Amino acid sequence: MRSNPGRMMSLVSHFDELRRRLFKSAVAIAALSVVGWIFYETIVHRLAAPICDLESATSNGNTNCGVLYINGVLGPIDLKFKISILLGALMAAPIWLYQIWAFISPGLHKKERRNSIFFVLFAVPFFAIGIYAGYVILPFTVDLLLSFTPASLTNLVRFDDYLTFVAQMIFVFGIAFELPVFLVSLNLAHILSGRAILKPWRYAIFGITFFSAIFTPGGDPITMFCLALPLSIFYLMAGGIALLVDRARSRKRKLEFED
Repeated sequence: MRSNPGRMMSLVSHFDELRRRLFKSAVAIAALSVVGWIFYETIVHRLAAPICDLESATSNGNTNCGVLYINGVLGPIDLKFKISILLGALMAAPIWLYQIWAFISPGLHKKERRNSIFFVLFAVPFFAIGIYAGYVILPFTVDLLLSFTPASLTNLVRFDDYLTFVAQMIFVFGIAFELPVFLVSLNLAHILSGRAILKPWRYAIFGITFFSAIFTPGGDPITMFCLALPLSIFYLMAGGIALLVDRARSRKRKLEFED
């Protein structure tokens, strides 16, 4: 069987493009992680608030709240690196979201790339809204989960585990809120019609609920509902927008045909 050099070169170029996009994203995250390193103490206070008000504890003469703890000699520096990278990834979202789009868009036609700039303009705000929603829901989720601790026991929380919980919570909300942007972008790129988006709405709602149940870190019904409800609304809104775009295209084609 003869090999196809052109196809092989195309595949190599494709992976080289992916490598360059990933490298740019990594550099942006690393650079912005410096901000997390500088404001480490402030960020720790903010993250710890759902479990313990560290500022209030400190003002009362306590050095800690007695619930959160760091383990090991390397624990403090490891935690500082993790928090710095987490903040860097959040702040670099406009850059790595753009890199994702820049990697996908060369496969589209020029007109489709121009129309689908919608993705770049709206992906970042929706990601930020998702991050904020996850942060707002976080205290309620933590309170609910910790409420199952027996009264006779003390629940000591390792900050590394807690940070993983927080990161999963906010990133799941942030990425999930990209759903409407993704769907409308596919419609603008002539890949999905509005009818194709909304026709399997029962399966889509079930998929959204299943996703919310699996990927929300707490697994509690409140967090799942708080993610599934806006996602379902966003899904229906995206389908409605796609239908309007399809109708506008149909009218335009009809006018062009009549002319």
